[in-house]
Amino acid sequence: MVMKKMSHMSAMKKAAAHHEKAEHHHKEAKKWIQSAIKHPGALREELHVKKGEKIPAKKLEKAAHSKNPTLARRARLAETLKGFKK
Repeated sequence: MVMKKMSHMSAMKKAAAHHEKAEHHHKEAKKWIQSAIKHPGALREELHVKKGEKIPAKKLEKAAHSKNPTLARRARLAETLKGFKK
């Protein structure tokens, strides 16, 4: 197996390009939650929970395993966001 040596300059260019790409991705990733929530309150409505009340954990877990893909996706997102709370 023949390994090609990378020149110092090409290695630096490659690293700089990777860093720039990572910076761009980081800026986009910062606000992923805003774009993930399309219909605020839709999960609560589907689970028949009154506005202002918390969705019970068991109801949320059951919804996360629902056959309805939209309901399951919303419930999994809610579980994920629940973990962000301090």
